[in-house]
Amino acid sequence: MAGGGRFTASSHKRHAVLWAVGDGADGGAAAKRLAARIERARPDRFLYLGDVYESGTASEFATNYAPVYGHLASITTPTPGNHEWPNHASGYDAYWRKATSRRIPPYYSFRLGGWKILSLNSEAAHDANSRQLDWLRSELAGAGTCRLAFWHRPRFSAGTHGDQADIAPLWAALRGRARLVLNGHDHDLQRLEPRDGIVELVAGAGGHGHYPLNRSYPRLAFGDDSRYGALRMRLRPGAAAFAFVDLNGRTLGRGQVRCRR
Repeated sequence: MAGGGRFTASSHKRHAVLWAVGDGADGGAAAKRLAARIERARPDRFLYLGDVYESGTASEFATNYAPVYGHLASITTPTPGNHEWPNHASGYDAYWRKATSRRIPPYYSFRLGGWKILSLNSEAAHDANSRQLDWLRSELAGAGTCRLAFWHRPRFSAGTHGDQADIAPLWAALRGRARLVLNGHDHDLQRLEPRDGIVELVAGAGGHGHYPLNRSYPRLAFGDDSRYGALRMRLRPGAAAFAFVDLNGRTLGRGQVRCRR
């Protein structure tokens, strides 16, 4: 498998808006309404947090992903989900190569709004001896914490899938070097209290049903398991503000973090 790389989405704009959501590429009505909400906001970048149903084949990208998020292809930086990764060569890889006219590495980085953004891959090898982890460590070299990482399966979650213990090596590498982690996989919206200096946000309420939350889960600061919505982020050097927004445009929860440059 090819290793990681830089992504041509990098921008030196000092202020930027990005939206992020996963688990909505099923071609359904709710997903289309949410995607239209994101498109109307005219973001600088859109992060798709993974899952094209049911198996991420080329035909499912054409019938399930493209009608929902295809209009955002020019500003999209994706990460693969567990549903599409087994067929990534003919589905995920081929779709993004055609949609963007460039190869998207399985994990990569770019800069936006004064932050370094890291697209990691929870479905590719990420253990202590993996190429991905070696690459990540090299990307984290240097001072500061103004880094945001995103991938599909969350390390910690109050949702049905729960904590993903195998993700521990990625989380450990980010400890003390990043401030935000974004995930999907659980079909709900979550903000977890900081752990190791990192605020984890789950935005998997993209339209493909809901998963109930465990309200007694430690460190669950905000949760919504009944509405479809996405995450809106405003980035600037040294700070980021975020809000969970439903498909009708209502803000469900918000917060902010500061980082060390």
